[in-house]
Amino acid sequence: MLLVGALGIGISKSGLAGVSMVHVLVFAFVFGARASTGILLPLLIVGDGCAVWLLGREVVWSYVRRLLPPALLGVVIGWLLLGRLDEAAFRPLIGSIILVLCCGQLLRMWRADLLAHVPHTAWFSWLMGILTGVTTMLANAAGPVVALYLLAIALPKTQLIATAAWFFLVLNCVKVPFSMQLGLIDRSTLWVNLVLAPCVLLGLLAGRWIVRKIPQRAFDSLLLVFTAVAALRLIDAF
Repeated sequence: MLLVGALGIGISKSGLAGVSMVHVLVFAFVFGARASTGILLPLLIVGDGCAVWLLGREVVWSYVRRLLPPALLGVVIGWLLLGRLDEAAFRPLIGSIILVLCCGQLLRMWRADLLAHVPHTAWFSWLMGILTGVTTMLANAAGPVVALYLLAIALPKTQLIATAAWFFLVLNCVKVPFSMQLGLIDRSTLWVNLVLAPCVLLGLLAGRWIVRKIPQRAFDSLLLVFTAVAALRLIDAF
């Protein structure tokens, strides 16, 4: 199960962000929801680093800079919540918000002129950034949130993947001290990471091959479907 979960990390880093719920569920089942966040984090950094190495040249830095400050604030909020409250209480709320945003994006795909200015506003960037930080700290499940934001601003798939890779590489590295302070990363968890890291790279290569075969419009639709499924799983719809 852990090998499959590690492959899922690599596939999600190739651009199919909704697949991230596979590894979130697998690692939570094996290690428990809270402990799994610390075990996942170094593997996510491996995936981010490999994605940047393979795909990072197409990054659009303006969107990384726009999303990163509110995301860092969200990480601090999530750290405070994780240290005091059960993250399971927040998963349905996060899933519901993502699902509403998915519906909004679906409407925009049907009517391109509908709310066309909203994704480019500062308040929308801050909303998505804070939601990203809280979600990634509580459940390592922020991939669908960022994918939805980058999809809403209509980035082409290569730029979307590269921008997400650089953004998460920075954000996940920032999270390491917080996870260590909470006792979620130690020598034993790093041994698990060492064993599973090669599977992350294999998953990334497989996912990259799949994404290159998918046309842009189909990629956008598939990404939206995966994100909606991830949101439904967060609210325990199945």
